[in-house]
Amino acid sequence: MASEITLGFLGAGKMATALARGFIAAKLISAKNIVASDVIEAAREAFANETGVQPMPTNLAVCKAASTLLLAVKPDQIAGVLSEIRPHVTPKHLLISIAAGVPLAKLEAGLAPGARVIRVMPNTPALVGASASAFALGKAATPADAALAQRLFSSVGLALAVKEPLLDAVTGLSGSGPAYAYQIIEALSDGGVAAGLPRDVATKLAAQTLLGAAKMVLETGQHPGALKDMVTSPGGTTIEGLHELERGGVRGALMNAVQAAAAKSKRLGQG
Repeated sequence: MASEITLGFLGAGKMATALARGFIAAKLISAKNIVASDVIEAAREAFANETGVQPMPTNLAVCKAASTLLLAVKPDQIAGVLSEIRPHVTPKHLLISIAAGVPLAKLEAGLAPGARVIRVMPNTPALVGASASAFALGKAATPADAALAQRLFSSVGLALAVKEPLLDAVTGLSGSGPAYAYQIIEALSDGGVAAGLPRDVATKLAAQTLLGAAKMVLETGQHPGALKDMVTSPGGTTIEGLHELERGGVRGALMNAVQAAAAKSKRLGQG
């Protein structure tokens, strides 16, 4: 399977590195079949050091070497990159963009008519095979293209096909979500330290607790509220803690964080 795909990263930053490492670790594609370019030399070197992939000097070299192009630059750099590669993107190419907020229409307008484009919103846990990604197809993308995107991103976690208007919400939830989870883990660890636990013990317990709770949701299929009730005994410690979370507005704050990030993603696409 690894020999079937030639993948070229246009942009070699942290998200690109996480995905490349994830694809290689999943044995979906070998390092020798991946190339990458970036205008920043330090980014190219870091990508190469962490993935074992040989970087390319230019975006055009990547286009020549790979049939699947993964566009991984910042949203404000998209127009320039598309203008540069447009003459070199042929019918053999599939362009997959992970740029937050940049709509399919803008991607397609930057390339020749009929270009095959897919927009994906992944997240950094791809590095450990636990990403949550969603993707939407452009007008010319084929069922085979959809199957390739599904195969790529499901190799590093969960991958769901959605309608494009939902991708801003995906960005606010799972795209930005790891940062929310890290803050929750840090806060739980702080609470453990305040209660007397050593820092290393508190952090490991906090992280494992979130991991276990997430697995319970995914593997049992039960509603999170039902699973919460299973832990909550009458007059017990858990309901006391939940009461404090409600008093502190944690539920509303998390909802607001998702909505704020989703709105920012939408604004990026309109810029």
